[in-house]
Amino acid sequence: MVATGTMLIAYLKHICGMFSIASFRIKKAMAINMQHDVNEEKMIIIYKGIICAIDIHRKATEFSQVFIKSFEGSFFCFIAASMVCLTSTLVQIITYNSTEQLVLQLIHISVLYIYVFLSNYTAQDITDHNEYVFATVYNVEWYVAPLHIQKMMLFLLQKGTKAFHLILGGIFVASMESAAMLISTSISYFTFLYSTSMK
Repeated sequence: MVATGTMLIAYLKHICGMFSIASFRIKKAMAINMQHDVNEEKMIIIYKGIICAIDIHRKATEFSQVFIKSFEGSFFCFIAASMVCLTSTLVQIITYNSTEQLVLQLIHISVLYIYVFLSNYTAQDITDHNEYVFATVYNVEWYVAPLHIQKMMLFLLQKGTKAFHLILGGIFVASMESAAMLISTSISYFTFLYSTSMK
């Protein structure tokens, strides 16, 4: 579980790095534009920088979609299994009288909560890095660039209006809000099971 989770986080961090490189390339290309003596050679460098940034951004989004699609069934099973494990472990904690068993179950539930938190945090990090790319496009002084570059930048700004999220298992948008929802849902199921078993 730890090895698989670590490998998945490494891949997702790689995607974050690709988004950061795209942001850096846009900043660097537009910094050339701020110089007063922009000739045709520098315009070609600006074009190449922006095109390279767009290409890296496209590859990062495609890689993340292919990555998530490859593990779609696994993620769906993992979400369902983690909900069942969290709920049943919470029910078991109430029924145990032994301190050793209680500590073991608390460690088990803590590991599950950390796993849910880390996976959703990493997915939220990807969403934030993607939004940072478009914040970078918005914050550079694209409006003083030549008309052809302005059109390219407006295309990027328009693309940034569409939200980008990782959807796990085809139904679950991975984010910090979703992690909180999973945790509160497991507690709600536990309360329901506990209240029905007490009757």
